[in-house]
Amino acid sequence: MHDINYNHGVEDAWEADLEQRYPETDYEPDGKAKDAFRNYDDPARDTVREFYRINHERQTLALVKEKKAKFAPGQHGTMGIWEAMEFLDTLVDDSDPDTEMSQIQHLLQTAEGIRKDGHPDWFILTGLIHDLGKVLCLYGEAQWAVVGDTFPVGCAFSDKIVYPEFFAENPDTANPKLTTECGIYARNGGLDQVHISWGHDEYLYQVVKAHLPEEALYMIRYHSFYAAHREKAYDYLMNDHDRAMFRWVRAFNPYDLYTKSDAPPDISALRPYYEGLIQRFFPETIAW
Repeated sequence: MHDINYNHGVEDAWEADLEQRYPETDYEPDGKAKDAFRNYDDPARDTVREFYRINHERQTLALVKEKKAKFAPGQHGTMGIWEAMEFLDTLVDDSDPDTEMSQIQHLLQTAEGIRKDGHPDWFILTGLIHDLGKVLCLYGEAQWAVVGDTFPVGCAFSDKIVYPEFFAENPDTANPKLTTECGIYARNGGLDQVHISWGHDEYLYQVVKAHLPEEALYMIRYHSFYAAHREKAYDYLMNDHDRAMFRWVRAFNPYDLYTKSDAPPDISALRPYYEGLIQRFFPETIAW
């Protein structure tokens, strides 16, 4: 099998696919209709299918445990939050049909959309940092282990996951202990017991979990868990606390998908506000 290495076309096609799968939203920034976003042709969807073929074949329970150990915070030195944003900004997206924005500009647009709607400071900050886990690409991780919809491993794969047919080649499907509805987990035992497929969500959660309120951590950890927060799958793994907290994940989702606009944010003007906000929640540097 071949790898998909980091390139913006794959990530953009994935995000385009999300917006085609989940177009329902009342959030239309700057009067831009939601159907004007992500104007891709059909070959982009072929790219998404190939991405998910590899992702679904390789995201196993063993791999997720291995990645969690390999990328435990502290393995890649220390950085401040704004410094990490600048580091991620070396991934300039030159193939996005909606915008020529850099990574920092995208993060600021997300945060500014949340700020404009009067949400709490921690919510605004979450929008600012939500994609910082994609620094995994700069550590050499392949695209299939950084982006994409996430899902539990260690139990049966739901047919609500995008392209579920590709799980047929996943080695975990040959292990009877991992193919029951709950697998290795207790029914209604809570998502904190569950291993979620590896990517930027889980990595950033591990990096920032000591610094943010729980609502923010749910947004970060589960914002790509579309099978749960949009398709209502895996309720039997959740407890009542998870169900209550997922309202925040759902509240975050429209800002993640629909805040891009053609007007670039003024980074120099916004930086003092956001650096002040960062300082309220984070020390000067944290372990990555």
